[in-house]
Amino acid sequence: MRKKSWNELSDGQKTAILTLMSVQVSLAVTAWTDLAFRPAEEVRGSKGRWAAIIAVNFIGPALYFLRGRRR
Repeated sequence: MRKKSWNELSDGQKTAILTLMSVQVSLAVTAWTDLAFRPAEEVRGSKGRWAAIIAVNFIGPALYFLRGRRR
């Protein structure tokens, strides 16, 4: 099956893609901001490693919020 170009997508498909992209970027920015301002003692593992993990689509920020922070 051939991939569709952006112009071939319906308006609903374009809206869904843009919405998911916005959610992904918002999650990543929120996680990176939290990581930047959180003291290293309150982070499980190294901050550099978590910064890289956060870059992995939806999974990275979710992992950081669920497993990366100490409470």
